[in-house]
Amino acid sequence: MSEFRFRHFSVTNEKSAMKVNTDGVLLGAAMTLRPSDRRLLDIGTGTGTIALMAAQRLSGLAGPQGWKITAVDIDHDSAAEAGENFARSPWSAALEAVEAPLSLYDSQLTALSASQSIESQNGCVQGSEGCGAAAQSYFDLIFSNPPYFDDSLQAPVQRRNDARHTMSLSYREILEFASRRLAEGGRVAMVLPSDLEKAVLREARSRGLNLFRILRIRTVERKKPSRMIVEFSGVRTAPSEIRDDTLTLLEGGNPTAAYRALTEEFYIR
Repeated sequence: MSEFRFRHFSVTNEKSAMKVNTDGVLLGAAMTLRPSDRRLLDIGTGTGTIALMAAQRLSGLAGPQGWKITAVDIDHDSAAEAGENFARSPWSAALEAVEAPLSLYDSQLTALSASQSIESQNGCVQGSEGCGAAAQSYFDLIFSNPPYFDDSLQAPVQRRNDARHTMSLSYREILEFASRRLAEGGRVAMVLPSDLEKAVLREARSRGLNLFRILRIRTVERKKPSRMIVEFSGVRTAPSEIRDDTLTLLEGGNPTAAYRALTEEFYIR
């Protein structure tokens, strides 16, 4: 059972056998958020923890109103649990859980943005604030802790399979979606195994996305990084430089000062 602190609100993952994991916590705490972010999308939300972390961080950056986080998941129980957690949070009005595969949600956004051609005649810029239905189809930030065991044996429980295997959702699908759905100046962030770095960077480049930050994560200093958080900017935004950092989680069997500083606002210790 995993517990997190969200400023006078705590969520306990009691009903699900899938526990909140370190990868998700790191993504929620470390991904880049900006005060100007208004539309955010969590792909494969699970229990909604990363979306809630983003909500807490945004409430401190941008205030309690003016932004919305949509969280999608293909699994019925996960989407329902995320919705329950959102409803109990201080940011319930700004959080939405949707049960749908990414492909279906994408189709729904396409239908929603059908009015864009009419709105553009009135000066609406794609993805800009105040563009009505068209603006709702684009995001300032897309984030995901996607499955990554491409070739491993399937687990006996389908729900665990969907959470672990790229047959249900892959970083390629997320990057392709992001290349079409990022607003002007938007970003996409994912946490992935480090051994996928070359493949992920190649896929992003092929989609016109630009790497602007990579955080390499290792358990202890003597080991190579096993995870990475990669962040890409949209097709019309080229970074002036790429930020490349490393985070070590443990030292002498205890969390490092850097890890504690990054996550202390969330963990109940």
